[in-house]
Amino acid sequence: MRAVICERYGGPEVLRIAEIAKPEPAEDEVLVRVHAATVTSADRRLRSMDMPQGFGLIARAMFGITKPRNTVLGSEFSGQIESTGTKVTRFRRGDKVFGSSGASLGCHAEYLCIKETGAVALKPLNLDHRQAAALSFGGTTVLDYLRRSQFLPDERILINGASGCVGSAAVQLARYLGAEVTAVCSTRNATIVKSLGAQRVIDYTMQDFTANGDTYDVILDAVGNCSFHKVSKNLKGRGRLLLLAPNVPDLLHVPVAAMTTTKRIIAGPASETPEDVGLLASLAFRGTFMPLMDRTYSLDDIAAAHEYVDTGRKRGSVVVDLMCRASTPGPGIRCSKHDEQ
Repeated sequence: MRAVICERYGGPEVLRIAEIAKPEPAEDEVLVRVHAATVTSADRRLRSMDMPQGFGLIARAMFGITKPRNTVLGSEFSGQIESTGTKVTRFRRGDKVFGSSGASLGCHAEYLCIKETGAVALKPLNLDHRQAAALSFGGTTVLDYLRRSQFLPDERILINGASGCVGSAAVQLARYLGAEVTAVCSTRNATIVKSLGAQRVIDYTMQDFTANGDTYDVILDAVGNCSFHKVSKNLKGRGRLLLLAPNVPDLLHVPVAAMTTTKRIIAGPASETPEDVGLLASLAFRGTFMPLMDRTYSLDDIAAAHEYVDTGRKRGSVVVDLMCRASTPGPGIRCSKHDEQ
């Protein structure tokens, strides 16, 4: 099968297309023919080893000291089940599914094996594979963080980085849960973010949200530039700061904040559950939660997809369509062979 191989750390040029062995599902796994995947900020970090301050050595210990331990990146997918293990009861051959492979990665390939108990669910009928591939990463991350923060309806939340994959999911899911949402983004993304449900949008190129005196029950930072010291005054008495991209100094503030204030810092890896993926599928089917999509690339153009993600300016998700074989220059590929449903 064709797959994108990353055998050393570096820029997008380290990626190459190769033929590798097609996986065989274990007795509790399903084999998925991948139709679409995404290139996330996590893929960019794992490819480049460009980690938040203090996490470089930790990341290398986890994912490979001198080169990636898992050479096929990608943690989001949508596709069709080709075969199932002998003990699989939840799915059957031919089912169209989507989900997340998490730290196991492997989605930038034509086939993927995943446990039936993993973060996988039936694809919503109203979404094509490109859309479904972009559902889980941002959605499951936000659901996990809001749950850990004990988020309540009618609370005020500020979302920093509201036009990205995680931020755009946070706007929609917070509104679904009944929150009053303030979104922080650039001028060019303000209209899009407002269309997702944000009641107020702060343009960070014109205003510093930390200086306007407003306070919030929750501040969700999807960018990585909101230290506790910087935004503590913008949190209410029992406010919570959700750090989705913390560095080591940020984490060192967690116990300090817990001992010296009623405010809390919540950080660390997000969990992915089949229940959360199922909830996202249900919300997408009802039109309550839809992934924000930026550009689509063919598998042959995945280096260009990484180059775009490297800019830090993507809106929502960057999708890779594995059903398109011919390389097409630039974003916005078209492929007559793509299965839209």
